[in-house]
Amino acid sequence: MAGWSLVKVALLSDCYPPRLGGIERQVHDLAHRLAHDGHTVEVFTATAGPDGERHGARTAEEDGVVVHRLAIRLPAGVPVNPFAPPEVRRRLEAGGFDVAHAHLGVVSPFATDLVRTALGVGLPVAATFHCVLGRAVPAVRMGGHLRRWAGRGVALSAVSEMAAAQVARAAGGADVAVLNNGVDTGWWRAGPTADHDDDRDGVHVVTAMRLVTRKRPLALLGALHAARTRLDPAVPLRATIAGEGPQRRAMEGYLRARGMDWVTLPGRLDREGLRSLHHSGDLYITAARLEAFGIAALEARAAGVPIVALRGTGVDDIVAHGTDGLLVDGDADLGLAVAGLAADRARLRTMRDRLRGVPPRQDWGTAVAATLGEYRRAGASA
Repeated sequence: MAGWSLVKVALLSDCYPPRLGGIERQVHDLAHRLAHDGHTVEVFTATAGPDGERHGARTAEEDGVVVHRLAIRLPAGVPVNPFAPPEVRRRLEAGGFDVAHAHLGVVSPFATDLVRTALGVGLPVAATFHCVLGRAVPAVRMGGHLRRWAGRGVALSAVSEMAAAQVARAAGGADVAVLNNGVDTGWWRAGPTADHDDDRDGVHVVTAMRLVTRKRPLALLGALHAARTRLDPAVPLRATIAGEGPQRRAMEGYLRARGMDWVTLPGRLDREGLRSLHHSGDLYITAARLEAFGIAALEARAAGVPIVALRGTGVDDIVAHGTDGLLVDGDADLGLAVAGLAADRARLRTMRDRLRGVPPRQDWGTAVAATLGEYRRAGASA
């Protein structure tokens, strides 16, 4: 593969749009960025299509991306298909692919099966983990499949330094590259930026997340409540939390019980809505601990919003402490950090102005180049 300028790649993923989520969005965007650059891309997924396409149906997307929809009818559309490997093997053998690239979470039975399938037809394979293995590390290590993959030349990677360290432990010390997610930095920076009048409007704290327990939305509300309690009452503070999920009712109850009418929950926003939200924001906050990367935080960072987050997550790859925002050690420190920046408007303004002039390094050009580097690494070992 060292001499290839353009490749034909099979992207293997349990999940893909129209499902919503971080892996789905990244695999979709990677597919289209590669295709835009002249590569040929076909996606193999266990997710049904927008019109219910499944059972191996091929759907065509813009930029020439072909999606093989190998979903079967299961409750809630669970993206699992243990019967897919023979048909995928046939399509890989006939497709003239140069490399396969699997995208995995903690539990990814479809993509895991297809790594074995791709190896079985002699393809170089890259495998990227988009998850925090955490407590699953010992079980994955005992299972041994990552160690076997590495022994067969699979180029293992993960989306952050933290996630890569966990995958390396699970793979018995194998070499695991860091393959950060990508973002369209120019798009997020573009558009009208709100005219911030700190004296009149105060500080607008923004965030975007799925309202699920894993993202710790109630801990985030606790940090906002603590920040408001610490701040001088004369300092205006408001917050907008975009997203939907099963924790919404609990969040609404929390806000009512504490009279936090300065926090709004507008629901899920599309990308245009998120960009407008970030451009109106002074500060982005996340309380997630199990954050393998933090694509929502990266989007805010690309829009020029300083980040407050817990240290020791994938957000560490995005935020330079003290320059791009603040990384703290615990929930109590989240509230302190928000209150401190809200009270020190000059420091917050300096951070904000710098970020709007300096894009993050995780732009799609860099991400695609690094991805192609992983394909070369897989090809060199095949």
